[in-house]
Amino acid sequence: MTTGSSHIPPSDAELIRRVALGDGQAFALLYDRYSPKLFGLLLRTLRSRAEAEDVLQEVFLEVWQSAADFDETRGRPFTWLVLRARSRAIDRARALAARHRAAVESQREAPQWDFSDASEDVLRSEQGRIVREALAALPDKQRRALLLAYFEGLSQSQIAARLGLPLGTVKTQMRAGLTKLVRLLRDPDHVADKRRGKLR
Repeated sequence: MTTGSSHIPPSDAELIRRVALGDGQAFALLYDRYSPKLFGLLLRTLRSRAEAEDVLQEVFLEVWQSAADFDETRGRPFTWLVLRARSRAIDRARALAARHRAAVESQREAPQWDFSDASEDVLRSEQGRIVREALAALPDKQRRALLLAYFEGLSQSQIAARLGLPLGTVKTQMRAGLTKLVRLLRDPDHVADKRRGKLR
């Protein structure tokens, strides 16, 4: 007989702990739980849907990389997420204002993530198996852009220069790639089917 406790959803802190171990399903759950609220916050700050979507992507990539830094004794998980989103939004708003005043394309690079060897260890570990398979199931262009950001810590501008693509194209590829990655991580059993279909 199944007890009611089996239906209790994991806490935010538990999800972040699991994300730190490379648990893709936990990442997808955390994304589903808080991306609407964080997007609303970003949209109110930036007043641009496109900019808010870009910053939301950056926030969750940062969460994936730095989940191990979360300290539950210093605050609630939601507060931790909001502070990261607000910081990113303020940075982006300031950059947009400076770009407007100068009337030239900003040379400011998007914030970089402090990627460490530990990030590669996670993806090579057993816990990262589902993530590896989900990445492998992405279209080549989307996967390449995400890997350049994740492993090499490149900004979107740097990725555009490396690949010889317009910045807008890179932003679109990364946004679509992250969206598809989260969708695949929600259903790990479907990842293998997607991968097999991709190889046919």
